[in-house]
Amino acid sequence: MRYEPYHPSSGGLPVRPVQDRRTRPMKLLFLILALLPTAALAQKAKDHTCRILFLSRPSTAPDKIHLFDGTGSIEVDLPRMNFSKVYKLRPGALRLHLLPSPLDDPEKVPSGAPAATLAEHITDFYLLVTSDPANTVVPMRMQIINAGANKLKRGQMLWFNLTKKAVAGTVGSEKLVIKPASRVTLDPPANGNKNYPVNLVFRLPDNELVYPLCETQWRHDPRSRTVAFIINEPGARAPRILVFPDYRSKEKEKEKE
Repeated sequence: MRYEPYHPSSGGLPVRPVQDRRTRPMKLLFLILALLPTAALAQKAKDHTCRILFLSRPSTAPDKIHLFDGTGSIEVDLPRMNFSKVYKLRPGALRLHLLPSPLDDPEKVPSGAPAATLAEHITDFYLLVTSDPANTVVPMRMQIINAGANKLKRGQMLWFNLTKKAVAGTVGSEKLVIKPASRVTLDPPANGNKNYPVNLVFRLPDNELVYPLCETQWRHDPRSRTVAFIINEPGARAPRILVFPDYRSKEKEKEKE
């Protein structure tokens, strides 16, 4: 801001301030800086949501376990033939542990307890639990699978090959080629709610021969995300395929709004 001089002889007016345009960018900058804390508070971190699956759960394994998030624990189900209900966890980056009993003190987490790190940006995930008889605290291990809408959309299929056998073929309108110990996402195999053909083969390690795996029909639900696992079947040469749909009614309701 500057001032005009006062010259009585010339009939000038008393000193008055004149707005300096050069100060406007600075004022705008100060205003933006003042609003930053308010904007940060408005962007509240989101809770994590997850569903749990105990793949090939042994008959001796418990039906429930305690999931510790660093400050407290919740009792969760360990289903083996379907996903659990949706569980909510506090926002932020978390270090998860599976525990045999409730706990609210991170200093008391038993050494060797199954653990997994959850990144802050993974707001929706699957918690895949598998057997680990060597773990004396909890005979399990766990893996976090990002299930956010940006990773797996409704109608799509997420495939995991947990074997050393390559699998290939057609799943509806989509071609599936999945290497051993890998994952693949397929676009919706059909349009609408209807059956589609599935024809898959597999190949053993170090063997060029191709063997039939399955020739059947599955039902497509465009409302659901689907997760498929290829696992070893004890005593069998051919692997086994387990398919789990993940339908959440709230997602459908939000799209209608």
